[in-house]
Amino acid sequence: MRWRGERQSDNVEDRRGMSISRGAKVGGIGGLGLVAIVVISMFMGVDPSSILQVVEQNTQSSSISVEQSATTAANDNARNFVAVVLAETEDVWNDVFQQAGRTYEEPKLVLFSEAVESACGMAGSATGPFYCPADHKVYLDLAFFEELHSRFGASGDFAQAYVIAHEIGHHVQTQLGIIQKVHELQSRTSKSEANKLNVKLELQADCLAGMWAHQADKKRNILEAGDIEEGLNAASAVGDDRIQKQTQGYVVPDGFTHGSSAQRVTWFKRGFEQGNISACDTFSADRL
Repeated sequence: MRWRGERQSDNVEDRRGMSISRGAKVGGIGGLGLVAIVVISMFMGVDPSSILQVVEQNTQSSSISVEQSATTAANDNARNFVAVVLAETEDVWNDVFQQAGRTYEEPKLVLFSEAVESACGMAGSATGPFYCPADHKVYLDLAFFEELHSRFGASGDFAQAYVIAHEIGHHVQTQLGIIQKVHELQSRTSKSEANKLNVKLELQADCLAGMWAHQADKKRNILEAGDIEEGLNAASAVGDDRIQKQTQGYVVPDGFTHGSSAQRVTWFKRGFEQGNISACDTFSADRL
């Protein structure tokens, strides 16, 4: 991916090396607050029980210290890369919204190490990258990129860009009122149906990530040979079937919350090939 020397976003909030207090209970974590963490915000499809354990720990009075990063937080290479990718998403989505007669609210991207406090509650690095609809911020521990490579076998800078673009896709859904509607439907349906709705939400974010790649490359020729393959590999690597097989040895389709590897690849490709938001209507699709 061609990113060096390009504009960096001013919307990166670097909290690495900060100490945070866990002295108070997490507010609003029940009901939809929990959905925001478990259903919407978790990119990696982590077992909800691990999130509940984190939440329980957060209710205890304690404090943690996050070790200072070995690199200079404001100037390291990974931070610069994230800032450029975020700027690319801003440029694309500002244009898309403007063409539709709307205003795009640029989200903040928070870099953290080990643990972070968001409007959706406290979260540890095990949560993976996530978007919090309550504060319109994306949260990312850069250590995840190493896990993406070592655990999931997805390497390359565009695989990392896909992760960011996917979470920004959730912000676009919030701006369009989609996440709010899904929350409402999930609050009055069965767990199985709620999972199906969430799969559609996640696959749409994958499609929006593909659409972003199409538009960004069209505007500034950011893609290099092999980049789309890196993105497709990353989408496949985090499919529910692949993660379930890796973690528990078998696949339970009814438990999917983010979509299978094949589904995630299909919708990312669809967004990239068609390059428009109408191609990403997973909720009206007969088959995902």
